[in-house]
Amino acid sequence: MSAPEGGTERPLLARVASRAGVSLATVDRVINRRKGVKDRTRVRVLDAARDIGYLSAEDAELYRAVRPLNITVLLPAGTNPYLRLLGERVKERVGQSGVDAPFLRCFFIESFNAAALVEALHKNASWSDGIIFFAIEHPEVRNAAAEITATGTRLVTIVSDLGNSPAVSHLGLDNRAVGRTAGLLIGRLAKATTGSVALVAGSRHYRAHSEREAGFLSLLDEMFPDLRVVGMREGHDDAAENYRHALDLFEKVPDLIGIYNVGGSSGGITRAIREKKQTQLVFIGHGLTPDTRRAMLDGTVDAIFDMDPDILIDRAIRCLSEPAAHPRPLKLDIYFRENLP
Repeated sequence: MSAPEGGTERPLLARVASRAGVSLATVDRVINRRKGVKDRTRVRVLDAARDIGYLSAEDAELYRAVRPLNITVLLPAGTNPYLRLLGERVKERVGQSGVDAPFLRCFFIESFNAAALVEALHKNASWSDGIIFFAIEHPEVRNAAAEITATGTRLVTIVSDLGNSPAVSHLGLDNRAVGRTAGLLIGRLAKATTGSVALVAGSRHYRAHSEREAGFLSLLDEMFPDLRVVGMREGHDDAAENYRHALDLFEKVPDLIGIYNVGGSSGGITRAIREKKQTQLVFIGHGLTPDTRRAMLDGTVDAIFDMDPDILIDRAIRCLSEPAAHPRPLKLDIYFRENLP
């Protein structure tokens, strides 16, 4: 849509406000498609904008259509390749947004920081009709979610949820089942029936990671009681931390036969496996990305669990657009070297 040159825009907006009998802030909300303006007021502003020539007749009609949703996506920052891929997919859609499509914007915030997530949620709630975000299991985050949903902004968590928060929808995997599947694969693929198995997670503050851990432990206890699970280590989805954890495991756990990376940034672990030639290990991780694909092809990774990022984004947007819908768990994709897409 066309707009006046920057130097003349504000005086014209003031004229639109005067003609429509509203405040300059209201005109700004209408022109920038922000929420909080009644339909009849929005129509009056658009008529005024057309009459004084701020908008062409064609643009005014486009604006007059039902206002698309303003949606913010909040993703954890860091070295997790899957999250970077997810962010790239969202940003591609930002550039493609049209009059009828939701207006998207995406921000990366400090990982595993509840205070930073709370601040970002409140900061974006005034513009957003809906917010898509990774949840951190923390009382302040649950409280912020309750306050924001009470004002009418809809929330959808992806990958990791908030637990008992009925006003917040969730899209992700059945993470307990995911953990059990990982346990089954390691038990079946391991070259020994006894030995130690290690878990590396981003953080237990992600409910998804703690649920995967619980599922993994329950399956091994039921089906492979002779496998010993060493304490889970938190790598904060950081490749360098995961690398150090893997080196420490190789030094301190001589009977290690398998590793399940519950979170992301498997590249640090695969680097350590290659350097120390730990070819006897079964390694299972999450997120089909260029680095995990290479590691599967060279035999360093045995299996990767994945959620298609485009399907995840599509379903999250649809969940905000159709709030009456009850989202079901997403399908888990399991890739081996022989079935890579």
